[in-house]
Amino acid sequence: MDKRKKRRSFSQDFKKEVVALYRSGRSRKEIIQEYDLTPSAFDKWVRQFSETSEEENVDKDLTPEQRELKELRKENAKLRMENEVLKQAALIFGRMAK
Repeated sequence: MDKRKKRRSFSQDFKKEVVALYRSGRSRKEIIQEYDLTPSAFDKWVRQFSETSEEENVDKDLTPEQRELKELRKENAKLRMENEVLKQAALIFGRMAK
């Protein structure tokens, strides 16, 4: 007999409610037992909603110009990284050609 539980899926609203309970002071252990959750799933939800909510709160306070600047800086960093990768590839292929 396989004792593993059947995989369940939970709505985003349910996950947010569980995280809200945790943030309101209920203990992790209590919530996991009450809702029959796995500790890893619960921890993942807490991380997921703390990261997104912090980022959303920061972005809400930005002006359109500040948002654009933030996006341009992110794109600039990505392009710089890609440029460095291409430089390294050119060096490697240049050595192989000799």
